[in-house]
Amino acid sequence: MSGSPSSQRCCPVKDKRVHPKVGRSQPDAERRGERRVISGRKIKPSSAPKLVRRSPIAEKPSLEQQHGNSVDPQLETANLTGVTDASDADNDLIYGRHPVLAALESQRQLNRLWIIPRLRYDSRFHSLLLQAKANGTVIDEVDHRRLDQITQSANHQGIAAQVTSYVYADLQEMIERAKSTAEQPVIVVADSITDPHNLGAIIRTAEALGSQGMVIPQRRAVGITSTVVKVAAGALETFPVARVVNLSRALEELKTAGFWVYGTAATASEDLDTVKFTGAIALVIGSEGEGLSLLTQRCCDTLVSIPLKGNTPSLNASVAAGMALYEIYRQRRATTLHLGGCFAKKSATEYNKT
Repeated sequence: MSGSPSSQRCCPVKDKRVHPKVGRSQPDAERRGERRVISGRKIKPSSAPKLVRRSPIAEKPSLEQQHGNSVDPQLETANLTGVTDASDADNDLIYGRHPVLAALESQRQLNRLWIIPRLRYDSRFHSLLLQAKANGTVIDEVDHRRLDQITQSANHQGIAAQVTSYVYADLQEMIERAKSTAEQPVIVVADSITDPHNLGAIIRTAEALGSQGMVIPQRRAVGITSTVVKVAAGALETFPVARVVNLSRALEELKTAGFWVYGTAATASEDLDTVKFTGAIALVIGSEGEGLSLLTQRCCDTLVSIPLKGNTPSLNASVAAGMALYEIYRQRRATTLHLGGCFAKKSATEYNKT
């Protein structure tokens, strides 16, 4: 104990050692109330550093006080005091320019929206923000640091919004809608995908390549979270997702509705490019580590694999889904172009005969 500096200062016995920066013994300097030099600063010996803890939801000065700028009366922002409820439920928060822009364009109900001043006057957002405010959305103009707090340092790109909870589609309604809107519909089934980035990427690819919806299990799989919405880049505003309790039963319902169920498996004997994808299709994608479960494999009509040439034994789930979906799209596009060329040739021949 006698060797520590703190015990030396508390000991009643006078310490005759000369302080290296004052030039006299330390107790004498303290009794006379002289200043000591500590870490390049002069402070009184009796003063001690105080820790001031500030609440993360402490009131901040308004934008007028910070920058002296006037706020657009049409987009008068709300008081920023205590705005932390957006991150209470991760599922209710979306962020990033594409997801929020898609939500604004589809007139989805937004409870609150946070946006940086520069982006507020962007031509893509300004009129949509006016419409959202007219519909009751509270619009807060904040800085990047505040958005970092709200989104927990996610890649928010200067905008975030608190939305109503995602409403999953009913499976039967999805099937009926898919069959009524497409001659050969495609529904993607995700078997126990746990990575939100993978699920969001699959949704984005499926919507871009013309699929009519997705089915995910309720247990042992990720749902529609803010990360999924961000990675999907706005696709979820028009792309329905059904969440089911029993995935095997859902596959049987798809079969009953006339869908052929194709599953992707590394051990499958059928190569992806050798299968003819015709009719209504349900494409089942396995999880990142385990792939398709044995029960799910038994529910599939055909198992297909993606032939690999390198040393890597498997592909990422979202990459495999993208390759399989593009093969389906490629085959159907080639058929459409071929039929279109035949019809055009026939029409020209008939025209020449007349």
